[in-house]
Amino acid sequence: MVTILGIESTAHTFGVAVVKNGKILSNVKKGYTTDKGGIIPMDAANHHRENKEKIYSEALEKSGINEKNIDAIAISQGPGLAPCLHQGMNFAKELSKRLGKPIVPVNHCIAHLEIGRLTGAKDPVMLYASGANTQVIAYASGKFRVFGETLDVGVGNFIDTFARYAGKGFPGGPVIEKLALEGKNFLEIPYKVKGMDIALSGILTNLRQKLESGKYPLSDLSFSLQETVFAMLVEVSERALAHTGKKELLLGGGVACNARLQEMCKIMCEERGCRCFIPPNSLLTDNAAMIAYTGELMFKKGIKVEGKKMESLDIKPRQRTDDVEVSWEIKS
Repeated sequence: MVTILGIESTAHTFGVAVVKNGKILSNVKKGYTTDKGGIIPMDAANHHRENKEKIYSEALEKSGINEKNIDAIAISQGPGLAPCLHQGMNFAKELSKRLGKPIVPVNHCIAHLEIGRLTGAKDPVMLYASGANTQVIAYASGKFRVFGETLDVGVGNFIDTFARYAGKGFPGGPVIEKLALEGKNFLEIPYKVKGMDIALSGILTNLRQKLESGKYPLSDLSFSLQETVFAMLVEVSERALAHTGKKELLLGGGVACNARLQEMCKIMCEERGCRCFIPPNSLLTDNAAMIAYTGELMFKKGIKVEGKKMESLDIKPRQRTDDVEVSWEIKS
């Protein structure tokens, strides 16, 4: 019987969760938002510092677990915004020292994939579409390999930036999705796919030019953005499925909450004879349950940091998915 406390703080969300033997007992989080403009890393970090104790207490209360019965503390080590990651790491070290428990450092991107296995996916290709990360990932030869990714900005940041140009707040994804439903005319914008990689910065420039011209309704621009960029994501995902020979597509990341992207992925999978797995929104967006869940898998394989090694434990803001040796059991 293993009980893991998870802490998530890579970007705008601070969360704490408790997982016991693969079951999520609690998953509490609070996100930093703005009425206008994008995320300011130091402001987000201050948000985390101000809310961490309350979120921690609520997570323990909902789980029904006494903190003394926690076996280890899993922390999102990276990638992410350094000021935000520091808040999570410092809090984890405080708890570790007070409770005498080891820390399990977890890669945020891999955690998105691992929690997705609760949907029933066994050996999937994952389309990971979030704020700073856009990758097509699959397990091969001891690592989660990146078969394709953005060459410039993440799709979530791309959408948020366009929303900011339009005078909207953060996060901009839900606003653009709602506006897209009102769009009536498809506008031709650049389509940038290179093998299994995509590029978005040129598309953003084109959209900004169209927006500032005043000739096009924001709803049509939002509709065209989604139809074009999501088609790019579906194309590279299908190419990865063909390349790997896998028969499952798993969605992960906050952008994957978008109903239109989900619909397009389902259509592609149906046409290919593959299965499409989509976790609930609470597990698609950044959350601590995925950190605790992955931390449990790692802890059971003896992966932990304690004693003098704790002094050298630090955040990894630029850690890549394929930097991590996957020594824990891969379900297949």
